[in-house]
Amino acid sequence: MASVPGYWRERAQRLRYEGNKCESCDEVYFPPRRSCGIKCDEELKPHTLSTTGKVLTYTVIRVAPTQFVDEAPYAVAICEMDGGGRITAQLVDCPFENIKIGMPVRIEFRLIQKDGHHGILMYGYKVVPV
Repeated sequence: MASVPGYWRERAQRLRYEGNKCESCDEVYFPPRRSCGIKCDEELKPHTLSTTGKVLTYTVIRVAPTQFVDEAPYAVAICEMDGGGRITAQLVDCPFENIKIGMPVRIEFRLIQKDGHHGILMYGYKVVPV
């Protein structure tokens, strides 16, 4: 289970798709990081990801961790967003046989998990076919 403090620390990236961008080399990072460090050593500026992109790769999870066991089987995809940045997200509303590499997707705000019967409802992003 995700912790309540951890969930709230990550709310900007979960709810607003907020990463950051290096103004020197134009690299986009998601989740955010402190400095570029890969191509250059510049500080990064806040950057909001595009809500559309394409599937780079995916897998179907058939044996899920305990917090997602009720959802198994489900697809998880790495998506490259238009304008830069990559996200890993559950791909929903699409039969597994219709998922293709290069398929256009968009981010949607959805329920991710519940922390027990009386716990916090954790929302974030999932991707759906366009």
